[in-house]
Amino acid sequence: MAKHFKYVILGGGVAAGYAAREFAKQGVKPGELAIISKEAVAPYERPALSKAYLFPEGAARLPGFHVCVGSGGERLLPTWYTEKGIELLLSTEVVKADLASKILTSAAGATFTYDTLIIATGSTVIKLSDFGVQGANSNNILYLREIDDADKLVAAIQAKKNGKAVVVGGGYIGLELGAIMKINNFDVTMVYPEPWCMPRLFTPDIASFYEGYYANKGVKIIKGTVAVGFDSDANGDVTAVKLKDGRVLDADIVVVGVGAKPLTTLFKGQLEEEKGGIKTDSYFKASIPDVYAVGDVATFPMKMYNEMRRVEHVDHARKSAEQAVKAIKASEEAKLIEEYDYLPFFYSRSFDLSWQFYGDNVGDAVIFGDNDPASAKPKFGAYWIKDGKVVGAFLEAGSPEENKAIAKVAKVQPAVKDIELLKKEGLVFASKI
Repeated sequence: MAKHFKYVILGGGVAAGYAAREFAKQGVKPGELAIISKEAVAPYERPALSKAYLFPEGAARLPGFHVCVGSGGERLLPTWYTEKGIELLLSTEVVKADLASKILTSAAGATFTYDTLIIATGSTVIKLSDFGVQGANSNNILYLREIDDADKLVAAIQAKKNGKAVVVGGGYIGLELGAIMKINNFDVTMVYPEPWCMPRLFTPDIASFYEGYYANKGVKIIKGTVAVGFDSDANGDVTAVKLKDGRVLDADIVVVGVGAKPLTTLFKGQLEEEKGGIKTDSYFKASIPDVYAVGDVATFPMKMYNEMRRVEHVDHARKSAEQAVKAIKASEEAKLIEEYDYLPFFYSRSFDLSWQFYGDNVGDAVIFGDNDPASAKPKFGAYWIKDGKVVGAFLEAGSPEENKAIAKVAKVQPAVKDIELLKKEGLVFASKI
């Protein structure tokens, strides 16, 4: 017999937890809502996995970082879902979704039906084995997406104490894990094909600060090449990374962060797609009735820039989930809510560094402040200027008030008459908006 729910959230990540909280706020009745997740634990704040979860001392562990603590809200323990009458169907992987019939089928053959579906399947990591890289399935070649991955990494760190770690990738995950492996006293080498780290966001000047800072911490960086193969020992444990430029790096652990792809396979041919995601409107409604898509999988209208975008970030996962639930409940009461008006926001923390970015990184970047990686307390930022207006703002080592100020700049998009004055003013410019 199929189990029926009024609402089903498919996926058990950050978005699912924030959607559940919003449903509870909106007065969902016991038995109406189910979360179906292939993970074995209730929704948690995923960013912790590449940060405090891997600390050598005082590491974060569940239940400490269940949602919604990441945004300063109440921690939703598994008992919270029970109290609200929300069914948590964990360790349940849905392998078939028939959206026309509103039927979901699990790997174990269980079926679930629904009135309204929220797709919150998120992303999955891109693996080197996807490209047929020789030896990519050796032991201790690790990825980081879910808590199981983090546990494998913790076990490897303990087993290979003070060993050699190679981090493949120079984006978010690469930079955060490069720092964490160093903090765990590993000899760390980072390898990435781009001419500088975080090329999707950083300018060469910004990247040069982080690369210099990492080098001063003892992290070796190899740019402009990729891993093309791995050697392993008789136990199948990785021992070396072979690079395209001919170099061979000894390795006890390899951590790979080369990107992620949205999990939309279940819905191919059933929903309209755009830019790699499920196309939605400003309320996260997909192309067929009673289906919503949120977080990483949604390509939605970015009101500020008047274009369709897909955003992979925890902040958007939280906010899009809340917007979809508000829209679902409003439509039941024939009410309207405001369109989603999202200001892009990204952040990262590693070593003693902490940066935030708001807006769009298009146009020309103007750097201000002290971006010398050898400084005792470096603090700097950047504004992106397009068509005479500030469209994006970045700040390293900002206080909460200063971060709020740069967010306001990116939202308001003030005009800039004098670039040299802007460089000189730096944060003072933001505080005047």
